[in-house]
Amino acid sequence: MTLNWIAPAERIQQLPPYVFARLDELKAKAREQGLDLIDLGMGNPDGATPQPVVDAAVKALQNSANHGYPPFEGTASFRRAITSWYRRRYEVDLDPDSEALPLLGSKEGLTHLAIAYINPGDLVLVPNPAYPAHFRGPAIAGGKVHSLILKPENDWLIDLAAIPDAVAEQAKMLYFNYPSNPTAATAPREFFTEIVAFARRFEILLVHDLCYAELAFDGYQPTSLLEIPGAKDIGVEFHTLSKTYNMAGWRVGFVVGNRHVIQGLRTLKTNLDYGIFSALQTAAETALQLPDVYLQEVQERYRIRRDFLIQGLAHLGWNVNKTKATMYLWVPCPVGLSSTDFALDVLQKTGVVFTPGNAFGVAGEGYVRISLIAECDRLSEALYRFKQAGIHY
Repeated sequence: MTLNWIAPAERIQQLPPYVFARLDELKAKAREQGLDLIDLGMGNPDGATPQPVVDAAVKALQNSANHGYPPFEGTASFRRAITSWYRRRYEVDLDPDSEALPLLGSKEGLTHLAIAYINPGDLVLVPNPAYPAHFRGPAIAGGKVHSLILKPENDWLIDLAAIPDAVAEQAKMLYFNYPSNPTAATAPREFFTEIVAFARRFEILLVHDLCYAELAFDGYQPTSLLEIPGAKDIGVEFHTLSKTYNMAGWRVGFVVGNRHVIQGLRTLKTNLDYGIFSALQTAAETALQLPDVYLQEVQERYRIRRDFLIQGLAHLGWNVNKTKATMYLWVPCPVGLSSTDFALDVLQKTGVVFTPGNAFGVAGEGYVRISLIAECDRLSEALYRFKQAGIHY
């Protein structure tokens, strides 16, 4: 029996296909055709999770005390590990009992926060281009998304002065993300001071996505929103273990900051899930307690790949500035090709996967995002294929 008369909710029908799900379909088709894919599309870190983290998970898995439901707010020891990590990394003091909440990855929390705080019709400020969860979450919640168009001439920074007072006065929430996915842009500390003042003036909840802070190069140290005086009064910050600790599939993240906002998210989550498996929280504690030399090794791995690929693209006509952080390059398309057309052309001719920039919003048109998730030998093969196929800028 086919229930053709049962239609999905409007909130689902209004959502376009998720770009990475569509990319998976295209990749599967290319593999069927026998192409040796070099997948630089998703921000899916290559390599293994650190062995101490795996060992901690195995040991915790064998402890039957971890086999029941975890606490809704996460284990006390994991929350303490989160706040200790923030104190060590950013000199930010947080209360583990009220200002930190473990999540099933930061994407889940970013989306559910919108559902917890946005009513239908509420106005949400979101940069464009942006990580899709930043605008999909508010859309699912029924909010009205006001795009803050980012421009290369402004180094992909939000122009707060360009936001009309009438818009700011209506806004309830502002999502932002530096170091940025997809543009790899970074923001100076002064910007964070300005955005906190802006949010306090207009009584806007700030939602900062800091999931690339540890993937920083050449001595650059990204700023945490919570380092700024007064930020905790009007803001929360999301983080994930996916990128830094090669734990993308483990689904572990967290949010820290304003206790009232975190309590609202916790209340929603108690009605949706039971939290993270306790054994995984034990493993995550171990990750956050790894010595800084581990972070330095990760940073060096991505720095080497960044330099290698930028140099290789330069030989093909691209002038890409060295990024200060993230695992991405934000690369302009050749003149006359849209983001989608260029990404498909590269995939069909070379088997190399990029993410079209328009997947991150209309202001991403004309760019592709390249993930630095392959070793230099594979990046070299990709560059060779580009040259053979006549792909250049």
